[in-house]
Amino acid sequence: MKLDTRIVRAGISPDPTTGAILPPIYETATFVLEEVGRDKGFDYTRSSNPTRQVLEDNLAAIEGAEYGICFSSGMASVDSVMKLLSAGDHTVSSNDVYGGVSRHFNRVLARYGLEFTYVDTADPDAVRAAIRPETRMLWVETPTNPLLQVTDLAAMSAIAKEHNLLLGVDSTFATPVFLRPLELGADIVVHSTTKYLSGHNQIIGGAVLTNREDIYREMKFIQKTIGAVPSPMDCWLVLLGLKTLHLRMARHNDSGMKIARFLEAHDKVAQVRYPGLPSHPQHNIAAAQMDGFAGMISFELKGGIPAGKALMNSVELCALAESLGAVETMITHPATMTHAEVPAEERHARGLTDGLVRLSVGIEDCDDILADLDRALAAA
Repeated sequence: MKLDTRIVRAGISPDPTTGAILPPIYETATFVLEEVGRDKGFDYTRSSNPTRQVLEDNLAAIEGAEYGICFSSGMASVDSVMKLLSAGDHTVSSNDVYGGVSRHFNRVLARYGLEFTYVDTADPDAVRAAIRPETRMLWVETPTNPLLQVTDLAAMSAIAKEHNLLLGVDSTFATPVFLRPLELGADIVVHSTTKYLSGHNQIIGGAVLTNREDIYREMKFIQKTIGAVPSPMDCWLVLLGLKTLHLRMARHNDSGMKIARFLEAHDKVAQVRYPGLPSHPQHNIAAAQMDGFAGMISFELKGGIPAGKALMNSVELCALAESLGAVETMITHPATMTHAEVPAEERHARGLTDGLVRLSVGIEDCDDILADLDRALAAA
């Protein structure tokens, strides 16, 4: 079964009771057992739920994974993966990660004895140099948020195997349509289902995908024990969104490339970061391991911070909002929004300047998006 068909159909069967083509929303906290010690696989929705099970099976099929485990947010997924570690364990992480992830690593998990070193994972030598005897995990975000750095996952897999490390990959920006890290040697893939997978700004959710039964069993234990699970309604809404994932991603990709080229050629733009452009420092790696580049673009204007703020305050079609990966085009100022709690010196060391603009290209007519940006750039 090809990917487009798996997206629409895998793990989804007509309801056995009514024949409904869409899975029902089992909006219930508990299930009646047939008798003591015997049930149909469901007893309490924190542990499992039929609607969530359909979503987990569908996501696993799309990712090419044996197992899928859904959580109440992308951050709950990241936190659950980190619970595979113990006090004193060390993780080597991509240095340009989502601000919520670095905040969680540095201000929460560090209090429980976990240690983190941040490096440019596009540089395998830097990764090797950061590994210590107590290192247990290699955590990679690719493309990264918000600088869109790309990591060679086959190279990271080789390093992880050499040092007996878990390789976890946050592939939210690419989705399984354009990148499937398990095929390149990852042990764990994490997605924020809030973003492209649901695609309509309607839910908060996350997922962990793996081929390893031991990881799956531990994730299921953590899911049940902690209880950070998505509601049946949220699972159903993600399933609806997923049915058009391949169609949406093609549009995001096509428009993203056109807009990145427009920005790169504009006389007011100083720099554009988009993996699909030959000017991107890891363009060749992206082209080799990805089937497309999606719709995330970061750029800076020649006028610096004032020009960037003027642009974001002048757009009309592009919504000034903190999220990404939806049908609506959204524009973000990472320094004051998504990465506001990352200390300024840390942001600047990464290359995340106060003038950086992040654009999530939606599926509106590309000419309308371009016209909106062109008008706003004139005011910047």
